[in-house]
Amino acid sequence: MPNNLEGQTLGKYRILQALGRGGMAQVYRAYHPQLDRYVAIKVLRADLLEQEEFLERFRREARAVSALRHPSIVQVFDFDVQDDLYYMVMELLEGDTLRARLNQYRVRGKCMPLAEVMHILTDVLNGLEYAHREGVIHRDIKPSNILLTRRGQAVLTDFGIAQILGATQYTITGALLGTLHYMSPEQGLKGTCDGRSDIYSLGIVLYEMLTGSTPFDAETPLAILLKHLNEPVPPPSRFAPSLPPVWDYITLKALSKDPAERFQSAAEMLEQVMATQPPENVSSLGRPHSVVISGPARLQIVKQPITEEETALENSPAPWLGQAQPSSHPPTNLLETLVSRIRPISPISAAFISLVLFTVVNLFAAFLNKWGTGNLFWYAWPFELFLITALLGFIGWGTQTPWMLTPGVILLANASLLTYSTLTSRWADWTFLWMFEPLIIGLAMYLPYQMARRTESQAQGWGKLSGLTLASLSILFALLTCLTAFVIS
Repeated sequence: MPNNLEGQTLGKYRILQALGRGGMAQVYRAYHPQLDRYVAIKVLRADLLEQEEFLERFRREARAVSALRHPSIVQVFDFDVQDDLYYMVMELLEGDTLRARLNQYRVRGKCMPLAEVMHILTDVLNGLEYAHREGVIHRDIKPSNILLTRRGQAVLTDFGIAQILGATQYTITGALLGTLHYMSPEQGLKGTCDGRSDIYSLGIVLYEMLTGSTPFDAETPLAILLKHLNEPVPPPSRFAPSLPPVWDYITLKALSKDPAERFQSAAEMLEQVMATQPPENVSSLGRPHSVVISGPARLQIVKQPITEEETALENSPAPWLGQAQPSSHPPTNLLETLVSRIRPISPISAAFISLVLFTVVNLFAAFLNKWGTGNLFWYAWPFELFLITALLGFIGWGTQTPWMLTPGVILLANASLLTYSTLTSRWADWTFLWMFEPLIIGLAMYLPYQMARRTESQAQGWGKLSGLTLASLSILFALLTCLTAFVIS
């Protein structure tokens, strides 16, 4: 497959732009001129064509999903091959993924409101109930495969590993399909699943919506899998104390280790969810099971670009054990609460703040130099290194990554040592000061490593805190260096 099909034509469709690349396909935005319709086209990667299991997976996906017509399932229009390019044409929806929505709540240190949880869960359960009734299971339910349109509808995408119920089960050689944090015990252990496996995966998604985290996390994906198999699920109310007890029951029943103890169908789980609301509120949250939107009415559902996450093949045994994505729990202590209260800034804002402070501190140094009796910059020049360190800190704050601590700590420590040498003129002390360098470098690597090992939202929080702290200390040290040089010059 060419690296980029933009400007070319596949069948009746003119390729406009690339939307994302995943584990098995490249996704494009395309246009059907006769129907005046924009669509998403998924093109199978050429290097997978000789691997029969991937090709069969692509064909299964198209055939299974193209027969589905439901407002909570992305619609497939076409499936064809041209010049050895296998492609599938789907509707184009606009909005956010549930994963993006959950991340927005995490950044603010909040959990999703229960009313919104119910709305999304009801839509997804309606779609699943219909798909299961038609003999199709999803097998890869996770937040990135649930789209939230601008009209407020939750839509299931990427039945990329769907399987016709009752047909011969299949797995990709050497791979387990599905994202590990959301994978049912039987899927992770045996590679088999049915509709109740979808219930389990949706139960994990429900748990994450209610608490802000998935229930199981560990140092390695294999350990996460073992927790799915063996560890009891903590009640959601442990992390969301205001949650009504019935939601503990619904979530824990969906997450039973034994499929026979779960809800036996999406309809059964939906009935329990709807029973949690007074009758006057039910109609606003649920949609009738039998509602199907197609034709012109279907086009009124706002469209969503498909990104890499909707096409990625994310798991395989042994070698894939570094790929799982972490989860995060709501703040549980004072330090985590402090971290969650630090507002994120954009990298552009971080660079702008750094530039402003760089200018202000240099003007302050120039002012002191003008009124001093000596050359302040002869003694205080390391303050420029502190300002560069502040830039790194602000970038860490803006990008929410703790790894800016590595160059930041090294530069901060060396700027401090150089400041000591310039202000005291004790350059001979470097005969032993250099011995601190391995300690500085080791600390600069250890601190961000420990922060990055935490869950995703915690690592982002520590990135904000460490970046802000590094920037603040650097600005303070720069000002103190200038003032000290002014006094002694």
